[in-house]
Amino acid sequence: MWCPGMRALGSLVRAVFSRWSSYKYRFVPWVALNMARNRRTVRYVPEGCNDKMVSDTAVYTTLSNVFQALFIGDLHRHSDLLNILPEATKSMYRHSMAKETQTFSCSRENNHLRAEDIVYNSLGFCIVRGPSTLRSAGAGVFVCKGRVQKGAVVSMYPGTVYQNYEPIFFQSIGNPFIFRCLDGTFIDGNNKGISKTVYRSCSRRDQLGPLKFCDVTWLTQCPYNPLAVGQYVNNCSNEYAANVCYQEFNVPASFPVELRQYLPNINYSHDIEGPLRCVVLIALKDIDCGEELFSNYFTFVR
Repeated sequence: MWCPGMRALGSLVRAVFSRWSSYKYRFVPWVALNMARNRRTVRYVPEGCNDKMVSDTAVYTTLSNVFQALFIGDLHRHSDLLNILPEATKSMYRHSMAKETQTFSCSRENNHLRAEDIVYNSLGFCIVRGPSTLRSAGAGVFVCKGRVQKGAVVSMYPGTVYQNYEPIFFQSIGNPFIFRCLDGTFIDGNNKGISKTVYRSCSRRDQLGPLKFCDVTWLTQCPYNPLAVGQYVNNCSNEYAANVCYQEFNVPASFPVELRQYLPNINYSHDIEGPLRCVVLIALKDIDCGEELFSNYFTFVR
């Protein structure tokens, strides 16, 4: 027998599913748990907008510059990596290494710079994980050295990339790190449990000699790409405004093969055609040393 209570429950379920389908959420679990979120912390994006703070060219340039610097650092320790590259590429890196050595006055210490120092020399700042200033928020991400300029690429969101038709249900249970792109693509940034196992498994598919096609060190406490900590950036609040925003970036096929080992993302399926989806965090304002990064988990497209 259909009673008024069941009718009301049915209406509620339909309303929830309607909102679920129309809500361009950034993090899957937050939809169900934050249906009545404070509107002051909601970000609105125009319908059909690509939601770009800076150009893809600017993102490409930043990532390639940082990754080239990291690769040169690797070459100082493993010069045999050059042997598998085309002659023109070898020549470019030999010139860069000679120039760097001259700049640092052939210092043995500077030829073995830490990844954090390499990023600082490339971008003028460095970020690090640490206890968040938000109560009960756990870890956060801070500018630990230098100063971030508005429009700079500050961080990257790591993880396995799923198309909207691929299985992600079991990975999503109790997982607050599933990022949703505007086209329905998902990125699972969890470094534990099933998510960690899946990423490691996918990362072993492709390799060019000693060069991997993605970074796996973000799964550890010491990621070699120091930018790959974007999953720990906390949501803004009324007290702490957002100072970074998410921007989707498709890695083109022309991205240098020797630099792909620093990308903290990989497709779940090996036969996905087209560019690899990445997400970077862009500074909305100048950010001083010591400040915590805050993004906005709630994005409406209208």
